[in-house]
Amino acid sequence: MAGINVMLNGLCQEVAEGTTIAALLTELELPRPRVAIEYNGKVLPKDDPADLTLKEGDQIEIVEMVGGG
Repeated sequence: MAGINVMLNGLCQEVAEGTTIAALLTELELPRPRVAIEYNGKVLPKDDPADLTLKEGDQIEIVEMVGGG
């Protein structure tokens, strides 16, 4: 399967063509409820299923929420 290049947190990352945001989160071992996602400059709502298919040149920012006290 061919790969495409996306910008992930400011770094060029090759992912398989057809990869969804949900699949990317699984690959990165990041649970959806604990992350904030910006996709091409738009913050995705928490209840978004993240089934958007990534395209060449997409820009994704993922921030993991951590608790503390």
